[in-house]
Amino acid sequence: MSRCDFTAPARLDLLELHTYIAEDNRIAAARWIEKLERECQNLADMPGMGRRREELAPGLRSFPVGAYIIFYRSIEDGVQIVRVLHGARDIGSILF
Repeated sequence: MSRCDFTAPARLDLLELHTYIAEDNRIAAARWIEKLERECQNLADMPGMGRRREELAPGLRSFPVGAYIIFYRSIEDGVQIVRVLHGARDIGSILF
């Protein structure tokens, strides 16, 4: 199994998402975070699945999951998850 590392901002993104969803439904929040983490592991196993996002940062890729976008970079034995953001947000201003 390939490595899937999360940056501190990416971990915070997941925590904030969980907190937001859990206000209404704690079980749904846990399931959604599990789904996102599974997709991150899938990206670690097949890092070329995502779209290149060189216009945002060198080596950056993105992969949509529902209304969210996983931003990541390939590393030697997997991926580094940079951020997990809602697609309606101003991505460019958040990443820079």
